Amino acid sequence: MKERPELRQAAASDAAAVRALVRAAYAKWVPLIGREPRPMAADYETAVVRHRVDLAYLDGTLAALIETIPQPDHLLVENVAVAPAHQGQGLGRFLMAHAERLAAAQGFGEIRLYTNQRFAENVRLYCALGYRIDREEESALGVTVYMSKRIPA
Repeated sequence: MKERPELRQAAASDAAAVRALVRAAYAKWVPLIGREPRPMAADYETAVVRHRVDLAYLDGTLAALIETIPQPDHLLVENVAVAPAHQGQGLGRFLMAHAERLAAAQGFGEIRLYTNQRFAENVRLYCALGYRIDREEESALGVTVYMSKRIPA
């Protein structure tokens, strides 16, 4: 990553931009799994109000985002999306490090996430970042991989 992204929390007025970025970022997975991944159909008008959505800008352009949800005993990473033009530049790693700092600042000792087993590059990235696979669950939508990482206090 050449420059450090500018981060800001999303507001209700950002819902359409969040939806557009997520749809563009996840479009590459449609041919692989034969359907739109769940984040492509999420209600972002609600998400930007109820969850924390941090937007990453490069040169004033929305390049990526991360959505987190505090749980009783951990911080859940609900969604990480990087615009196609910015994929492979380290923004996903940058946002995951940001989420880990958020988790620590909120007093959580663990961060969790889940992804589709067929998104192998995502699973590899999370493993490279120190996440472990906790379990895999099969459903009508495929196999979901649940992962976690301990966060130092």
